[in-house]
Amino acid sequence: MSKVLFLDIDGVLNSDLWNDSHREEISDGTLIDEGKIKLLAGLVKETDSEIILHSGWRFWFDTELKPLCTQANKLVELLEKENLHISGVTPDLTTEEIRKTKKFSLVKADEILLWINLHNSVTEWVVLDDLDLHSAQISRHQVKTDQTIGLTLENVKQAVKILSGNK
Repeated sequence: MSKVLFLDIDGVLNSDLWNDSHREEISDGTLIDEGKIKLLAGLVKETDSEIILHSGWRFWFDTELKPLCTQANKLVELLEKENLHISGVTPDLTTEEIRKTKKFSLVKADEILLWINLHNSVTEWVVLDDLDLHSAQISRHQVKTDQTIGLTLENVKQAVKILSGNK
């Protein structure tokens, strides 16, 4: 493993706009825009990167990355359709207070940096997330998506540059 893509789901593989027009999918637990999966697939294939889930969705997988609920199962199905898979997840550094207030962005940067420190084979990495992760080190590697539209072709181009060492 040398190139890593840290993937958030909400605001990246779905969006407020998509969610507003897909109430049925939301109610059946799918919550993923297949068009965004296709964009992700193009990015992963072009950069030969591994996907590490750093979204709260990571709690919907067991230790062997097997889905534990409908949403996770649907995500895996859609990724597999594009020959993609999740290679790992970031560690959980949340506290009871963070879980109560849902301010996960306060620890996401530390979780990503800890994962990188534990895996010394990483040469280039990018973070796809719609939130500000409160870290200068992360911001140099982050492609911040707009939660109202999710992942775009421009975001993909920016991520390719970062994974190519052109920050």
